[in-house]
Amino acid sequence: MREEKLDKFINRETELYLVFGVLTTVVNFGTYLVFDWLLGQDYYLISNILSFVFATMFAFVTNKKFVFQSEIWKWELVIKEAVSFVSARIGTFVVVEEIGLWIAVHFLKINMIHVFYLDGILLAKILLAFVAVLVNYILSKFFIFKKN
Repeated sequence: MREEKLDKFINRETELYLVFGVLTTVVNFGTYLVFDWLLGQDYYLISNILSFVFATMFAFVTNKKFVFQSEIWKWELVIKEAVSFVSARIGTFVVVEEIGLWIAVHFLKINMIHVFYLDGILLAKILLAFVAVLVNYILSKFFIFKKN
């Protein structure tokens, strides 16, 4: 009984979402670290915005093509999916990531924490990424991509 319930949630789609989600996270964190290095830690929100743009472009293509197998490439549908996808990601980004990071820095003073070689801002970004993944999956699966 328990395995049947688990099988409903763990299938090829969720496995692919996790794989491409990890790759999207690599793009996000990789570009964040590059921009953080180039701009400096004082510009953490700008670095976060730029990394979001790169990760979102990567995520849209991989989610459409491989995860949700939305094979309709009519211009109107692609635009509709892209606008919905980007809008949902912007909403999640602003509410979960940007506001979450801002709260972590300004109220929790997370920037004063260092664990091994990771600063507190990066640790907060990692935690908030898990929340964003869950919200984005639900929005993509039920509201954005159409299989046919």
